[in-house]
Amino acid sequence: MNEEIFPIVDIEGNVTGQATRSECHSGSKILHPVVHLHILDKDGYLYLQKRSDKKDIFPNLWDTAVGGHIDFGETPEKAVVRETREELNLSGLDIKYIGKHIIETPLERELTYCFYAITQQTPQPDMFEVSDGKFWSIPKIKANLKKGIFTPNFEQDFASFLSENLNKYILF
Repeated sequence: MNEEIFPIVDIEGNVTGQATRSECHSGSKILHPVVHLHILDKDGYLYLQKRSDKKDIFPNLWDTAVGGHIDFGETPEKAVVRETREELNLSGLDIKYIGKHIIETPLERELTYCFYAITQQTPQPDMFEVSDGKFWSIPKIKANLKKGIFTPNFEQDFASFLSENLNKYILF
């Protein structure tokens, strides 16, 4: 089986080369682009997925509703729609861009494009990609930060974009 090839990018998101998945996830800190989609329900609860035990990075931890690598030639907007369909079998969402930042963990360095959507649809997770999924209250998320329950990537997104800004996203 061929290994996935990821685009390598600069901090602006311009493609500068390519590397394999294992190279990007080896601690090399090769910057590669990803998307994260934060899904809220109408009451302001945030949907999180529990990563499968088959994942090479942070298995069995709770994470952003949708996350995935951007393919060569794919825009962040197209990638987030594709990943949402693949991971949660959701389509037709009104997805809004929040911003981008670099997330660095001991294993990788990602240029992360963050989005959010509000939905009344029920996610149907792909059980190969995800082992569980549920909506969490913000107080419950805050009470469990830095306890080894969430991925460092989700915690960085939460600190950068979500913890102080959720009210502005829920505009009914």
